[in-house]
Amino acid sequence: MSLLEVKNLKVHFPVRHGLFTRVHETVKAVDGVSFKIEPGETLGLVGESGCGKSTLGRAIMRLVEPTAGEIFLNGENITQLRGAALRARRRQFQMIFQDPFGSLNPRMTVEDIVGEALDIHGLADSKSARRKRIAELLQSVGLNAAYAQRYPHEFSGGQRQRIGIARALAVEPELIVCDEPVSALDVSVQAQIINLLRDLQQQRGMAYLFIAHDLAVVEHISRRVMVMYLGKIVEEAAAKDIIRSPQHPYTQALISAVPEVNPETKRQRIILPGDVPSPIHPPAGCPFHPRCPIAEARCKTEPPLLEEKLPDRVTACHLAGTPIGVA
Repeated sequence: MSLLEVKNLKVHFPVRHGLFTRVHETVKAVDGVSFKIEPGETLGLVGESGCGKSTLGRAIMRLVEPTAGEIFLNGENITQLRGAALRARRRQFQMIFQDPFGSLNPRMTVEDIVGEALDIHGLADSKSARRKRIAELLQSVGLNAAYAQRYPHEFSGGQRQRIGIARALAVEPELIVCDEPVSALDVSVQAQIINLLRDLQQQRGMAYLFIAHDLAVVEHISRRVMVMYLGKIVEEAAAKDIIRSPQHPYTQALISAVPEVNPETKRQRIILPGDVPSPIHPPAGCPFHPRCPIAEARCKTEPPLLEEKLPDRVTACHLAGTPIGVA
């Protein structure tokens, strides 16, 4: 049984106008997404800003209410849970947020931030046990236990993100949704946080949904990768296969933007025309067709199915595997 299974998940936001704030339009932030995460694995999720990645992560956490679809955690449909029942299940899944500055309460000490989850779930039976557990969590993420009495403003961005990771680890979750956890950090600090997450996963056996816009970062930590465009998954495959032989034209363009480590290897950049369409009025047919250099007539009218084109990889494209022009 999969640890997490998402079935046809949709998150639509109403757009209200006028004196009586009637709903005239709908933003289709997530539009029919399905996938699975196995225990202990890392699934990467990549795409441009505004494609719905963070909304998908928040919907899984039930921080945003799904419009339709189902979310199963260890076989239990958590979309049906409310109140105390949902709060109790949140011990199994936690989130690391993108902004290490905005995700920590500036009025709380590190001890209170990390210890809050221990208090909610009753995981420390005494004050001394609580302090000991907090000290262990801080040390596990590379912070001095003496920092427990400090406030968030006394730390750097990388240290704040480590505090956020310690908070997520406090309840020993089986799944952590990592919502672009390194995008706000310096490059050197990014590598430290990625390596920390990998080490923690090896030690504790957690699964990650790792959300990012940088394919190079996702490849480094993920076993499988999903590519998202305009609220839909357009390709999913093993990380190494995505990098070596992307099948969807959009994935090909993303890969072309990844810098090469070897200076002797030159990767030609693919420049896509136009901008990402509005999720309020998505294009008919394939959502990528207005920017796709190889789009045919049927791409404008027939939505491609996300199906297995090659063994162990799925693509939503009528022309999957066709190389697109290089700019």
